[in-house]
Amino acid sequence: MRPVEATQLTKRFGSGDEAFTAVDSIDFHVEPGETFSLLGPNGAGKSSTMKMVSTVSPITSGSLRVLGKDPVTEGRSIRARMGVAPQEDNLDQELTVLENLVIYGRYYGLSWSAAKARGKELLEFAQLQDRGDSKVDPLSGGMKRRLTIARAMVNTPELVLLDEPTTGLDPQARHLLWERLYRLKEQGVTTLLTTHYMDEAEQLSDRLVIMDQGRIVAEGSPAGLIAEHVKREVLELRYGRAVLVDGVTQPADERPEGLERYGWRIERLPDRDLIYADDGDAALEKLRIDGIHPRGSLVRRSSLEDVFLALTGRQLID
Repeated sequence: MRPVEATQLTKRFGSGDEAFTAVDSIDFHVEPGETFSLLGPNGAGKSSTMKMVSTVSPITSGSLRVLGKDPVTEGRSIRARMGVAPQEDNLDQELTVLENLVIYGRYYGLSWSAAKARGKELLEFAQLQDRGDSKVDPLSGGMKRRLTIARAMVNTPELVLLDEPTTGLDPQARHLLWERLYRLKEQGVTTLLTTHYMDEAEQLSDRLVIMDQGRIVAEGSPAGLIAEHVKREVLELRYGRAVLVDGVTQPADERPEGLERYGWRIERLPDRDLIYADDGDAALEKLRIDGIHPRGSLVRRSSLEDVFLALTGRQLID
């Protein structure tokens, strides 16, 4: 049994001429034990999809099965076997860190002693064992996110949903949270997460779909998608823009033509050109030999953002 299986899944809001399609006939499935990601910019339909999977938002049309059950008629049974960490922390500010876990455990029918034991176990998982008696409000953003995810694990769920788990966190807090999510994966927990961070999707996902305007534009493993749609490296050429100096407009750098001969594909963005090539350093050396000297240059590894750009003509960053 697949934990999630969606066919022609659609979500519309409103009716008539004012109807808005947030999720447009998408197909995807999640295999047991894998981390599956929905990657895309804000407004792509990720959170709407997640709300349907979590049974809190009814589907408009299509088919959806979660843990082998119908969310419309068996939502309560599904929720009992699932953990959800929403995009916005909704922790109880009046309770201590441990009490947030214990009370949540009671909602799932655990005895007081079992809930407390499970809460202490999850404090260790979240690296909050020394904050159990602290109130929630003074915690850092990273601590609150770890507590929210720990709370989603109280009922030992078969499926965990994480909606934008690291939004708003600093790099150190993000990497610590990633390490905790690796722990879940090692335990065989099936995870469905949404993110608009390409590095997060690459780090955590076994497979993913890239969403744009409610539709799936690509599906596969991070490495597979990069290999399929873009070359191994990207050479970025940056140019100076037009500026006003002492009342006089200084023109922008003149962009070179014919860049196609230096790589497999070229993308022209407002402030730079991207040259996709097997060897970015070799492409840059050829440019210099031919007398092309941009204001700045950078050779980097291709990423999922490059895949998104290749498929949609837009950057993944909002």
